[in-house]
Amino acid sequence: MAIQRVGVVGCGLMGSGIAQVCSQAGFATVVREVSSEVVEKGLKSIEKNLSRLVEKGTLTEAAKGEIRGRLKGTTSLQDLKDCDVIVEAIIEQLPVKRELFSALDALCPAHTIFASNTSSLTITEIAAATKRPQRFVGLHFFNPVPVMKLVEVVRTIATDPAVYEEMVAFGAKLGKTTVRANDSGGFIVNRLLVPYLLDAIRALEEGVGSVADIDASMKLGCGYPMGPFTLLDFVGLDTTYYISQIMFDEFKEKRFAAPPLLKRMVLAGWHGRKTGRGFYDYADPNNPKALEL
Repeated sequence: MAIQRVGVVGCGLMGSGIAQVCSQAGFATVVREVSSEVVEKGLKSIEKNLSRLVEKGTLTEAAKGEIRGRLKGTTSLQDLKDCDVIVEAIIEQLPVKRELFSALDALCPAHTIFASNTSSLTITEIAAATKRPQRFVGLHFFNPVPVMKLVEVVRTIATDPAVYEEMVAFGAKLGKTTVRANDSGGFIVNRLLVPYLLDAIRALEEGVGSVADIDASMKLGCGYPMGPFTLLDFVGLDTTYYISQIMFDEFKEKRFAAPPLLKRMVLAGWHGRKTGRGFYDYADPNNPKALEL
């Protein structure tokens, strides 16, 4: 089956990015949100991204118009009923995702493939809410979606091999480098990244070094583009804490357990860049100051 029409559920930061790359790749794309205000905000973000590409000379005004012409925003699930693939990018809560896919399962024809952009939940748990686990995969994109080249294509023990290969090819058509991953908590990237980030916090708790010195050490000593605390603030301390809880629940290993300092910071509302304070103070966003913790 040739994929022609793509549905995206969620028009926030990730959903709007996924919708943009699908439309840029030539697919008729429908993106759904719960309110017209959120739909409009997401579409404006896409418009801004495309305008930047025009300014840089990497996209013509005519091509931009064609991309926008393939993209439709909606608040109705009914508008997704004719999609060949539906990618979910909503809140990272299992009951909400299962409820969504149960509704889509009753709405969509048998050929429609379902995909979740979850970063931490197991695909099998989500797919179990449908009668088509064999046509269910994970498509884990990275933020910002239009810029980041990677997508993890995740198979479960129930995924039809032909469906899986089709989705690997779909990821490549979106201009992404696809990696194959099995349905294990955190997949590849977070399975390796989360323990690293949590170990950095433990090192700080144990007095190994300061926030600034640990960040500088990993940047200059290992060639990482940013240190662990800068990355934690970018991802969101609340997001990391939530992912660590899910992964610890699955594996019951200390390396996935959230350090006490992370828990205290989340409870204090210090979630990183989005709240103005995390391991750095962002009172001046252009010159963040490392905190002494």
